[in-house]
Amino acid sequence: MRQKRVVVTGVGMVSPVGLDVESSWRSLVAGRSGISTIDTFDVDKFPTRFGGPIRGFDPTDYMPAKSVKRFDPFVHYGVAASVQALRDSGYPLDEEQNDRVGVAVGSGIGGIGTIHNTCVSFHDADSNPKKVSPFFIPSSIANMAAGQVSIQLGLNGPNIAAVSACTTGVHNIGLAARMIAAGDADAMVAGGCEMAVNPIGLAGFCAAKALSSRNDDPAAASRPWDADRDGFVLSDGAGVVMLEDIDSARARAAPIYGELVGFGMSADAHHITMPSGHGARQCMSNAIRDAEIDPARIDYINAHGTSTSGGDVVESEAIESVLGDAAHDAAVTSTKSMTGHMLGAAGSAEAIFTLLAMRDQIAPPTINLETPDKGCRLDYVPGQARDMTIDYALSNSFGFGGTNGSLVFRRVY
Repeated sequence: MRQKRVVVTGVGMVSPVGLDVESSWRSLVAGRSGISTIDTFDVDKFPTRFGGPIRGFDPTDYMPAKSVKRFDPFVHYGVAASVQALRDSGYPLDEEQNDRVGVAVGSGIGGIGTIHNTCVSFHDADSNPKKVSPFFIPSSIANMAAGQVSIQLGLNGPNIAAVSACTTGVHNIGLAARMIAAGDADAMVAGGCEMAVNPIGLAGFCAAKALSSRNDDPAAASRPWDADRDGFVLSDGAGVVMLEDIDSARARAAPIYGELVGFGMSADAHHITMPSGHGARQCMSNAIRDAEIDPARIDYINAHGTSTSGGDVVESEAIESVLGDAAHDAAVTSTKSMTGHMLGAAGSAEAIFTLLAMRDQIAPPTINLETPDKGCRLDYVPGQARDMTIDYALSNSFGFGGTNGSLVFRRVY
């Protein structure tokens, strides 16, 4: 099996804080929240009435109008971020080259809104199958974002869509990088996308009692590691990167955001929603071992940091366990304090924020952190962004079912 060094040469994003990468990053560095009261459907009966929906997005900027009508919004977001990443990389596509360029773009849930709407229509039509759209299944299956990216861009390389809840984005990036390292592809478009801020998505997470109910102050609701936190904030979006081997990138003088030097996976083998801590420790340790570095070399961590009572403490303790005394020298931030939790898109969007932190040598802040929980003892960069040296950075994602993923990036000079 061939092994190659893999770098990120393009990034794309649709998020609650911006419709592209640079606008999203500017919002984060400025500490601006994208969380607001939901006005896209009636939320009067919901215990949580806010979130991070995408505002001002026009999918026809990235897809033909006919395709827009046929596919769930999670597909629109995935295609948009992929197109942005490919454009940003300047990767040269042609009929011969496209056979070596693949796609790994997943979704944590897929087209849950389309499934809900179709079920309601089916019921209202007395279960008449003739009333179900022929595009119902292809519109909503979780791998359709990856399929549409390949179709829209003409990419004939490997096509996969890892589905692993809130770790989806990280797993797709890590697996795509390994495909390049092994010689299965020369380049991969990789990441995650999600659209769950809809009636049935919000109802499901409300029923699970996973969400904050700070309805009187949505922008202050996502508050990782704060003693007054009361759950996470549901949001939408997509984050996609362009991966290629470093020799190819350097040969064409491509922009290089960073090298992906470590990828780790693990399972908690514990509980469907509550993390154990063991899986987080193992996942980070696996990624750092894969990077072949001392854990003390990690300067910055973009944490999973969802703003839940159990998860925040478990992740903090896991970081202390893996990094030892060096854990207190690393900056650890949760950009979910501003974006909310984009589920299957969270890991890839946060991987991009990690790369930009290295590019600009700035740790984005954790906002709404006023009184740290007594079990959270790290440097969470509260309130304001910080200039600092970042040569190695770690990005964590942990999902329902106890599925975990970590990425280690190295700054490329």
